[in-house]
Amino acid sequence: RKKERKRFSEEEEEERERKMYRMIQSRRLVYYITKNKNNNNTVNTIINKKKCYSSSSSTVSRFSTEEDSFHSSSSSSNFDSESIPPPPPPTPPPSSAAKKKSPFLSLLKFGIFSAFIGATATAGYATYTYTTDQVEELSKEFRESGDKITVEDDASSVEKYKALLYSAAMTVPAKCIDIYLDLRRSIEEKVREFSEPSSDKLLPDMLPQEQMMGIKTVVLDLNETLIYSNWTRERGWRTFKRPGLDIFLLRLAQCCEVVIYTDQMDTYVTPIIDRLNQGSGGAIRFCLSRSATKYQDGKHYRDLSKLNRNPSNVIYISGHALENALQPENCAPIKPWKLEEGDTTLIDLLPFLECKYFSLLLL
Repeated sequence: RKKERKRFSEEEEEERERKMYRMIQSRRLVYYITKNKNNNNTVNTIINKKKCYSSSSSTVSRFSTEEDSFHSSSSSSNFDSESIPPPPPPTPPPSSAAKKKSPFLSLLKFGIFSAFIGATATAGYATYTYTTDQVEELSKEFRESGDKITVEDDASSVEKYKALLYSAAMTVPAKCIDIYLDLRRSIEEKVREFSEPSSDKLLPDMLPQEQMMGIKTVVLDLNETLIYSNWTRERGWRTFKRPGLDIFLLRLAQCCEVVIYTDQMDTYVTPIIDRLNQGSGGAIRFCLSRSATKYQDGKHYRDLSKLNRNPSNVIYISGHALENALQPENCAPIKPWKLEEGDTTLIDLLPFLECKYFSLLLL
């Protein structure tokens, strides 16, 4: 009896352990189902594993009735009553016909790309070779050649169809030429605003009395002609006046119209001109900065023809007169000044200018 009791107690213990194990497995199954309810493959895998486990274990099959009753009693672990949707069918592989590209689309893409490259090359060649006016004249001739084709009323339908196709084919290039001309004019206008002087008349009209007296206009450069600016680590930027500058401006203003024409910015020129006018009694009448120059070949040139003065009454004095002026016949080059001591260039230039211009005033 003791042995039987011991055997029954061992069987009860084993049965208790099996129930506990099934309970843990059921709770794990419910947890995985709720966590992966959108993943049908995971649910099916778990169910298949459970079926395999139940079929391989003979001991667990004996207690299938208790397990079913346990699952039916627990509403949270009842996954048999829930309708689990089947997994989606696998997508079929793409057919060989779909993989092949349509030859018509490939030909169309190649045609569009070739037309774009050809139009770009033609526009570049026309821009490099012809001016805007020349391109406009050629476009007029092109349109006139298309208008010359006429079809009589008694012509065949084939001839009329050919004429219609020809006129349609001529319309597309004509439209492209118009677009090119408009775009080129707008670009050239923007470039002209940057490269050309800001006005065709950079100076206001001279007074009638001065015109009658024949007042001359002396145009002076700024850097290395009247002043010199340099930079050092100890003191930074400093500007120095050329020796004899105040006397030169004061005596020159008595017989001439003094104009400063430089390629520097207004923010740099304005304070310097104010200081020079303080020392010379306001001898400088006008000051022209970079916006009044002509930008050509990467350099700013002084265009004396835009000064609104008689060219024969204009003289340009600069240390680089022949290099930065477009009218060399009006230039009077002098030695550039770079802080050399004992420079007398401006003082030596005064007798020449006074003799030439002041004597004319006396006459």
